[in-house]
Amino acid sequence: MSLVLGQNFVISFQETIGDVFDQIRERIRTGKGRIRKMGTDYLIYSLIDAVVDHYFVILEKLGEKIGHLEEQVVAHPTEGTLQRIQKVKREMISLRRSLWPLRELVSGLQRNESPLISEPTRVYLRDVYDHTVQVIDAMESFRDIIAAMLEVYVSSISNRLNAIMKVLP
Repeated sequence: MSLVLGQNFVISFQETIGDVFDQIRERIRTGKGRIRKMGTDYLIYSLIDAVVDHYFVILEKLGEKIGHLEEQVVAHPTEGTLQRIQKVKREMISLRRSLWPLRELVSGLQRNESPLISEPTRVYLRDVYDHTVQVIDAMESFRDIIAAMLEVYVSSISNRLNAIMKVLP
């Protein structure tokens, strides 16, 4: 997704199908909230905020996947469990690649002395920055959990192999 902010316009481009801007469009159509009263800087804030809020939804689903994987690793780890762990790990790497630039973008917008961003909007951008940091922190915690799961998986497989070796003459 790309956003372009100008003096009296905002342009958004999306590479893939999927949209987190429905609520913003609805607020614009109905005139609810500040979105029609504020400038384009508030609109760009609203768009970025919608994207960051959607990351919380993604992290919630990821947390559920990780919880199920933890149960599998402890109860009965299989080759499929390892593949699912690796898949979640790849998803997290992809998330990380998109989150770090987003954090830098929001940080730059709130600190930059651009005439396109008003002071009241900077306050909102600080809030979005805090949310972005929260998402990154949660993702990093999930990454640590995944690393620990991989260690438990390897340990469990090793213990199972040792038990088999004891049985063999």
